[in-house]
Amino acid sequence: MANILVVDDEMGIRELLSEILSDEGHVVETAENAQQAREMRVAGLPDLVLLDIWMPDTDGVTLLKEWQRDGLLTMPVIMMSGHATIDTAVEATRIGALNFLEKPIALQKLLKAVQHGLSRGQEAARPAPPHFARPTAAAEAAAAAPHGGAAMAANAPAALAPATMLQPEAQPFSLSFDLPLREARDAFERAYFEHHLGREGGSMTRVAEKTGLERTHLYRKLKQLGVEPSKLGKKHV
Repeated sequence: MANILVVDDEMGIRELLSEILSDEGHVVETAENAQQAREMRVAGLPDLVLLDIWMPDTDGVTLLKEWQRDGLLTMPVIMMSGHATIDTAVEATRIGALNFLEKPIALQKLLKAVQHGLSRGQEAARPAPPHFARPTAAAEAAAAAPHGGAAMAANAPAALAPATMLQPEAQPFSLSFDLPLREARDAFERAYFEHHLGREGGSMTRVAEKTGLERTHLYRKLKQLGVEPSKLGKKHV
């Protein structure tokens, strides 16, 4: 889950992108102009910004330059536009934008660009590998002893024992064969998709891969069954 800021003066685009990214399990904030985007950037650091180029007060390229100048361009920024030229896209990339998406934005291109941007952001924020100290004399002696190491491990406190992986509890599911075929099929499909959405944290991309469905087909199917991905994802966070 990531914090994503969507900056666009068109309400329809803000709402659409917010809905899609929320279904993927992300927390989405929206800004309708550059001033709101400035305030949100100062208030907190988003993991990714989707920034429209053409806006009424200050265009996206100018805002990008401001962030770079002030040392605030510390997160991946993906530019969006339906009217930008190649020169504009190149300039935005030169300033520091990670990618450029042309409107209308195809769903798969959007998700791929967001995933790539978040992975780049995580790599940049990844800490250096820890420095491993030389083992103490006691540890070396225990390792050298033929049976001492095993004895010490058996008597070691629980805090030093390796943590065990907790497996999620299986959700019971029962289906009555007395139901009409359509109702029985819907009940099974509802349980099936809820199971996968829960396991994948509400990520529509991963559920589509697991179930072998196209995302658009998956969206329609979940809507038909009354399944809400965002709620299921939050339950398993």
